Amino acid sequence: MVLQSLQSSGVVIRQILSHFPEELSLAFAYGSAVYRQTGPSAAQKNPMLDLVFTVDDPLRWHSRNLEKNWSHYSFLKVLGPRMITTVQNNYGAGVYYNPLIKCDGRATDVSIASQALFGYSEKGCEVLEWSEEGSFSAQPARSSSHTKHLIKYGVISTSVLIEDLLTWNNLYIAGRLHKPVKIVTMNENTTLKAALDKNLKSAVNAAFLMLPESFSEEELFLEIAGLSYSGDFRMVVGEDKTKVLNIVKPNIVHFRWLYGSILQENPQVVYKMHHGRLELDKSPEGQFAQLMALPKTLQQQINHIMDPPGRNRDVEETLFKVANDPDCSAVVRLGLSAIVRASSVKQSTKGIFTAGMKKSVVYSSLKLYKMWSGWLRKS
Repeated sequence: MVLQSLQSSGVVIRQILSHFPEELSLAFAYGSAVYRQTGPSAAQKNPMLDLVFTVDDPLRWHSRNLEKNWSHYSFLKVLGPRMITTVQNNYGAGVYYNPLIKCDGRATDVSIASQALFGYSEKGCEVLEWSEEGSFSAQPARSSSHTKHLIKYGVISTSVLIEDLLTWNNLYIAGRLHKPVKIVTMNENTTLKAALDKNLKSAVNAAFLMLPESFSEEELFLEIAGLSYSGDFRMVVGEDKTKVLNIVKPNIVHFRWLYGSILQENPQVVYKMHHGRLELDKSPEGQFAQLMALPKTLQQQINHIMDPPGRNRDVEETLFKVANDPDCSAVVRLGLSAIVRASSVKQSTKGIFTAGMKKSVVYSSLKLYKMWSGWLRKS
């Protein structure tokens, strides 16, 4: 199994997890609160901690979470756990996010960006609400003697995650898992573990198709990290334009740890680890093998791009043609963009309802603040 748990900060995250129902097949943390990033995130003393909870039975999980953390949810909570589960599974990318929650965690200051936007105090497990004075404030949800940390958590069904990992039908949580994450807990679901492994191998194959014959580790990891941002409308408005570089630059060692064994075992590449260089088979035969190993949804998107109306060419026939096309990398990028663009728009629209309008505004403002900070750094 390539994807493994890291040990640092695990106690803090497990303290946070104690506030939630325990039935998790997988829980992981990601983002700048877990792995250092350059750019605007580097200036934050305590960036928001991003978490994903994978559950076998989302209806049961949301039922129990509503009992424990009623205030975390938007107005959808009054419609009950069945409606929340329906919204989670049937709309967007299959994940239900509750952002801007404060829970037990490490004793550090609130992020600079958060202070600038809304400011709050340390008063128990809290949820941000709009105050009568016309500003966001933290309202106590449950009392606690521990310090608090700002988090955002998403809930996804195990079966939905496995499908995304294997087919890239949304390339949303699957894309998050292309980057180093901190696995907090994972059960013995062998199907899930195999899908996590396959997702990493698929990321390598897709990146290979967009790289030259010889390239560096950093160039490879930049391609891999950028797969799930290709076509994402938030990269135009809402995200720092150097986000991918900011993720990869300080975390080469973590990317190497995540992908090292996959690269060493891949017969199509020579991985000179000590020199940080790779040499790839760019023959049509090599590219065809990589295309045939891509997830099903990406293959279908490539077929849709290349197949003229009325031709109804077989997917394998199309991929053979693309393997011999000098513009192979461009076609793969277009396929990725088509997947990511659709899922990012649908998931962001869904977020207005799952987070609520008030939280959506402040969360978007926080993103815009980081993007603006990035512009200022470059000017």
